[in-house]
Amino acid sequence: QVQLVESGGGLVQAGGSLRLSCTAAGRTISLYAVGWFRQAPGKEREFVAAISRSGGGARYKDSAKGRFTISRDNAKNTVYLQMKSLKPEDTAVYYCAADSTGWGTSVASFGSWGQGTQVTVSS
Repeated sequence: QVQLVESGGGLVQAGGSLRLSCTAAGRTISLYAVGWFRQAPGKEREFVAAISRSGGGARYKDSAKGRFTISRDNAKNTVYLQMKSLKPEDTAVYYCAADSTGWGTSVASFGSWGQGTQVTVSS
């Protein structure tokens, strides 16, 4: 497992942008596929985006396509989630997750999780 730390959350108005960061501590993040998930109050944790170990492949939740971009900078040991055109329904705690064996879209596909960062989008 790898220790993950998220940052970059905050309060933003609808239509605004945020960039979330996920940094690995103690391990090189290039060994892991990384995913972003989110959980709104009273709802299950859901997949948002994932990126392969090399960065050559990416997957997105349908509602994130065209608005969110996942990328990685292995030299900085960090994966990013750039979010644009934010909507109030994007409000949630955002978690990054990592796995060394694959890069699925389910919670069960990832073995290591960060503590989350709050994103709040006001209308």
